[in-house]
Amino acid sequence: MARKITLEEERIRLAGMWEYEHQYPDTAQVCGIDEAGRGPLAGPVVAAAVILPHDVEILYLNDSKKLTEKRREALYDEILAKAVSYGVGIISPLLIDEINILQATYEAMRQAVSKLTVPPDVLLNDAVTIPGILIPQVPIIKGDAKSVSIAAASILAKVTRDRMMLRYDTLYPEYGFAGHKGYGTAVHMAALREHGPSAIHRRSFLKKLLGEKV
Repeated sequence: MARKITLEEERIRLAGMWEYEHQYPDTAQVCGIDEAGRGPLAGPVVAAAVILPHDVEILYLNDSKKLTEKRREALYDEILAKAVSYGVGIISPLLIDEINILQATYEAMRQAVSKLTVPPDVLLNDAVTIPGILIPQVPIIKGDAKSVSIAAASILAKVTRDRMMLRYDTLYPEYGFAGHKGYGTAVHMAALREHGPSAIHRRSFLKKLLGEKV
């Protein structure tokens, strides 16, 4: 069983995650950007943009993939309450099929930035440079585990998308979206073979797996 870290250890860990943000003056509006849902076979891709106050403390903030669902949900509410500004962009499976997942991810990120009520001075992005944005950008590999702003964005994007997939599960219960959130698990693939694709499946993804059946 893993040892539970102390509050002091957690604060030291978080201080390390402020490294990128603290390269800028306290007056600068530093925005973290991340996405959720590039890989699934169904559902939207969601991006979030988050500007945090320079002096805020949000304990246990981390890459959303490293957190339990319960922790993500709690942090989601705390981020919304404490953020200077935030925005969320959502791109449908239909548009993903039309423009491809990479372009859809960029568009979700542009949407998220456009919804900020405070103009950002710099964007800290998880590994990408977003085309069509004039704001200075800093791509950071595995940024959701290195930057508090990107980590906050990863949580908003993940929780937003997961909640959408839970709602889709009530519309299409035969696929088990509540469990796998649209990813290509064995359960999901078996359901696809039995029922065929739903209205929220990404046909462009399924062609590689199911061929002409889509």
